[in-house]
Amino acid sequence: MTTFAAVLITGASSGIGAVYADRFAARGHDLVLVARDKARLDVLAAGLRRQHGVAVDVLQADLTQSIGLETVEARLREDAKIGILINNAGMAQTGHFLAQTPASLEQLIALNTTALARLASAIAPRLAQAGEGAIVNIGSVVGLAPELGMTVYGATKAFVQFLSQGMSLELSPKGIYVQAVLPAATRTEIWERSGIDINTLPEVMEVADLVDAALVGFDRRELVTIPPLHDGQRWDALEASRQGLLAQLRQGEVAERYLSPK
Repeated sequence: MTTFAAVLITGASSGIGAVYADRFAARGHDLVLVARDKARLDVLAAGLRRQHGVAVDVLQADLTQSIGLETVEARLREDAKIGILINNAGMAQTGHFLAQTPASLEQLIALNTTALARLASAIAPRLAQAGEGAIVNIGSVVGLAPELGMTVYGATKAFVQFLSQGMSLELSPKGIYVQAVLPAATRTEIWERSGIDINTLPEVMEVADLVDAALVGFDRRELVTIPPLHDGQRWDALEASRQGLLAQLRQGEVAERYLSPK
């Protein structure tokens, strides 16, 4: 991969996105920062230019709106300097499934799944043609755990994980590295915006720790990076079990347990 490819980061005005911006700037990468809050982006960009001496472009966009999403897609398609996409923009959602409204469902799915997939789709053909590049999709361990009670949010993050793994199978032969990062509770503004007091949570990871760990996985070219998982063999076992399950599927024959008694 081009050592100093520019990096486009969504949700860059604070939290995980802002720390990714700082870390890639420290590595010498130019940046394109995307978020809704231009004032905060401008402040962040000025600091990064001053501290690290890199070029930083600010791109104001609401990725739940067509015009914002299309603006960022165009930049990813047309700017040959961008070789890394950090698909970080996302939102959480509180309340049980029965409490959700059509509007809240639509906004959550639009940002966490549709925008993420479309941005990856916008940059992937150009990276494939170049034979190099990287796409990092920020998921969540909630996507592994319907028991946590964040049903729709968790479903969107399960989508991110599945999409990332499928993209990796398709795109890695073309030179594109795809990483899924699965944080647990991390100290970001997403909690306050979703109506949850982060101080009520028993354990919370600091953002810098999360991003630094994710970048270790990035440098190692891990396909799925789970910073809060302390026994990595658990993930290996889950993947092995899933592969074993797939080996037992016989599409032309109903399983015996579903056959009607004679």
